[in-house]
Amino acid sequence: MPHETTYGLNLVSTEVLISPNELKRRVPMTEKALETVIAGRNTVRDILDHRDPRIFVVVGPCSIHDEKAGIEYAKRLRELADKVSETMFIIMRVYFEKPRTTVGWKGYINDPYMDDSFKIQDGLMLARRFLLACAEMGLPAGTEALDPITPPYLSELVTWSAIGARTTESQTHREMSSGLSMPVGFKNGTDGSIQVAIDATKSALSAHSFLGINQEGQTALIRTRGNRYGHIVLRGGSGRPNYDSVSVRLCEQALVKENLPRNIVIDCSHANSFKDHLLQPLVVDDVVNQINYGTKSIVGLMLESNLYEGNQTIPKDLSQLRYGVSVTDKCMSWEMTERLLLNTNEKIREAIKRRMPEPSLV
Repeated sequence: MPHETTYGLNLVSTEVLISPNELKRRVPMTEKALETVIAGRNTVRDILDHRDPRIFVVVGPCSIHDEKAGIEYAKRLRELADKVSETMFIIMRVYFEKPRTTVGWKGYINDPYMDDSFKIQDGLMLARRFLLACAEMGLPAGTEALDPITPPYLSELVTWSAIGARTTESQTHREMSSGLSMPVGFKNGTDGSIQVAIDATKSALSAHSFLGINQEGQTALIRTRGNRYGHIVLRGGSGRPNYDSVSVRLCEQALVKENLPRNIVIDCSHANSFKDHLLQPLVVDDVVNQINYGTKSIVGLMLESNLYEGNQTIPKDLSQLRYGVSVTDKCMSWEMTERLLLNTNEKIREAIKRRMPEPSLV
């Protein structure tokens, strides 16, 4: 009988990528960047441990697609961060990977040239270069950990990571999070359920063993000790918001029941703003009222913002792309973002002063 293969029947090709170590040799960490990342992670840990009374704010484009516009945004945000540092620790939202329910542009790493060429090795190089540029200017970066192969290439330059609503329930992502070196926020499910995020936080707290890659790009058995800086991100779901005081209190009670720290980040976009970017300031106002009322469990905010308001579809002729406008979710303009954060800084200044540092808020 003729031999018939049973492997690769639907594969077109495979391509060996650069190893994490080789990428780091080509785009090396610098002393200034290392200082930014270490200081940033320590600050977020202090906020989560309630030693630092401020909140951290992850703000920036829904996704990075243009290095020039992204760097311009980063420079503006770096200046703003100093102005609001009394009450907020600013982290730039630097999202390179986009989860898709069906199809669509998968992000800067997967398709950096937005032409379906999928030059992933170039994407990894460009992403690392962008993160390095942010860290070099003293601006911490936050991103979504989506592909479990990506962290060995980039995570040493990341201050904070999120696990998205579509992947919080994934065992792979819970295991991966247990080994990440930075604090990780788990978003509630797309249906609004917070239990999946609580389960993920508990899972990531534990040690795990799983398949991954090492710094040479070889398949390896990864063993982790667990990540004790997991926390919940409320982003709404099923068309309903969950940033209100009742939802926050119910989340607090669920965390206490599971013996987890009462640390909650509010994502002001997605279902919490009914996917209307112009409603994000209203969400922030509600959260500000809760903080002023004395709620200590709210430790952070997430905002989607770009140089210019709105979004755009990716045209076939990429020269027609509008500069500084999102190609994924709609974003607030820089002007709205700056005004919102400056006003928030004023509104919560006294409440932040009243927040007494505590060794643990459990």
